[in-house]
Amino acid sequence: MDSPVPRASAIAPAPKKPSARTRSKAVASSDANAATAEATPTRRPRGRPRKTAEELDDGNRRRKLMDGAAKLFRTQGFAATSTRDIAAAAGMHSGSPFYHFESKSALLYAVMSEGMTMATQSQQQALDALPAQATPREQLHTLIRHHFEILLGPRSSFIPVMLYEWRSLTPAQRKGIARIKDSYEATWMPVLEALAQQGALQAEPGVARLFIFGALNWAVQWFSPKKGKSLDALTDEALALFIRS
Repeated sequence: MDSPVPRASAIAPAPKKPSARTRSKAVASSDANAATAEATPTRRPRGRPRKTAEELDDGNRRRKLMDGAAKLFRTQGFAATSTRDIAAAAGMHSGSPFYHFESKSALLYAVMSEGMTMATQSQQQALDALPAQATPREQLHTLIRHHFEILLGPRSSFIPVMLYEWRSLTPAQRKGIARIKDSYEATWMPVLEALAQQGALQAEPGVARLFIFGALNWAVQWFSPKKGKSLDALTDEALALFIRS
């Protein structure tokens, strides 16, 4: 008989174990890679993250609701204006206002507080734009002109709403609006005091401030651009009432 052909083993030969020198090189390489990763700082984006399209759209919707509500509160009154009216004015579904504001009262407060905050900021910008040597008279002229702008300009509804819907606010809301309003009016006092020292003011500064704001704010009741009077001309005439030439 022929001698049997040797069969291949079903078990593969075991791989050779790496030498101690090879193992030490692998460990050293791994440690070096880990150290490099730790030493390399992770770059983070600078500045605030950009708003998403959805966030920007939410901001625009909120502004539309506030603008529409301010006009309705001014023309119809707070009590007579429904959330359905406000949503329709902003081109939204009837329940949409509650996504941005928890109640109609919260929306009224937002109209007043954000309007006054915006007015305070723009008032300071108007004063900052004056030359350093501007006289107290020129400063008062700028303050009056700016006040007419926020009273009678394109986004002027929030002040009439504040004047006529004050009682619709809660006591806590009134305190919040009063703080912003006081900050806005406090900017006028150094100017009025300087005019009083010059003998140009017609009344004591504190009383003069009350008279001035009372007279200017009442303009929302009678002023009409159709009658041909510009805000600049109105400012000149108002200034002549309050200080001596």
